[in-house]
Amino acid sequence: MASRDPLARLVGELSRLPGIGPKTATRLAHHVLRVPRSEVDALTEALVEVKELLVHCSRCNAITVDDPCSICADPERDTSRICVVEQPFNIPPVERTGEYRGRYHVLLGALSPQRGIGPDQIAVTGLLERLDGVEEVVIATNPNVEGEATALYLSRLLKPRGVRVSRLAFGIPVGGDLEYTDEVTLGRALSGRREM
Repeated sequence: MASRDPLARLVGELSRLPGIGPKTATRLAHHVLRVPRSEVDALTEALVEVKELLVHCSRCNAITVDDPCSICADPERDTSRICVVEQPFNIPPVERTGEYRGRYHVLLGALSPQRGIGPDQIAVTGLLERLDGVEEVVIATNPNVEGEATALYLSRLLKPRGVRVSRLAFGIPVGGDLEYTDEVTLGRALSGRREM
């Protein structure tokens, strides 16, 4: 009976999304019931459009409508620098800083031996093919075990090729208090300190 219940099916499908548990899925499903049909149709169209129109850039793996993406196609970007990120959604935060004007490379994952993700399961080959004329690779993987392992692997792979490899600095957030900062973050802030 539950398999024929459209509301139960919607809750089930929504709860398969990352970060959405059964309670949130139920709330979202009930929201869909309350809104006008036009809003549901707009959501449905947006979901279908994402699957039909978006692709990964053939150069950097960013998500784009046009291939190559706007960053790869921009002649004003600094081609001597590549910022390596784990996922396409990591690019916009870096772009919003206004501090980086180079190109990107998306690995589409991070090394994780526990989950069976090795170097062959992330997009390293494409990065190696893009190194002509590149002076610096900025590694912007996440500051967790997988991100650190990926950064170390990439550093060991890239340095022998004569490319300068740098890593994003990690430390105390602006507005943070030292007394509430964990030891690992504070340690990284100390080791990454710079002269004023």
